[in-house]
Amino acid sequence: MKCLVTFLIIINSIFMMILDIYTDILGYLFWVLLFIAMLSPWLSMRSLQHTRLRLIALMERKYGSRVITMIHRQERIGLLGVPIYRYIDIEDSEAIIRAIRTTPPNMPIMLILHTPGGLVLAASQIAKALKSHPAKKVVVIPHYAMSGGTLIALAADEIIMDPNAVLGPLDPQLGGPGGTYLPAPSILRAVEIKGRDKLMTKH
Repeated sequence: MKCLVTFLIIINSIFMMILDIYTDILGYLFWVLLFIAMLSPWLSMRSLQHTRLRLIALMERKYGSRVITMIHRQERIGLLGVPIYRYIDIEDSEAIIRAIRTTPPNMPIMLILHTPGGLVLAASQIAKALKSHPAKKVVVIPHYAMSGGTLIALAADEIIMDPNAVLGPLDPQLGGPGGTYLPAPSILRAVEIKGRDKLMTKH
């Protein structure tokens, strides 16, 4: 009887030891998978950037132009595939204006646009900088350039579009009450119809 009890105790100890080992392995595996999931978006972005830079270099050699891109494509590179949305902002204007200014005056510029629009200030700054470049300016629109993207495109000497590509209306928005945004032309139209004296403002 004592031998049986001893045997069962030994079996139980071995089982608990194996269970502890498997628990440790599963714990380490969880942290490894979590690290890979966190690192994956960064690796995807790096790979995408590398591919774009290689294609840009090929285009510059082929067309003899400085190729600048403003691509606000919805990328599914976030954690768990959550899409990341982009639009024209001040960082874009700073980067693109810097690229335009560092381009030699006699070198043509090819600007590739793919954007849903964004801040009017940033788009206006980019458009002014592009228009002031002495050499030829070409804007290429493979898919769409809406709102502020259209404003930038109109500053070029030539616009090249895919047969299915589209431009969008210039529709600046102004902040309204309650955090809403209202089309600026509508506000101006309301002032024109009602008159400035009849409009009520809240302070």
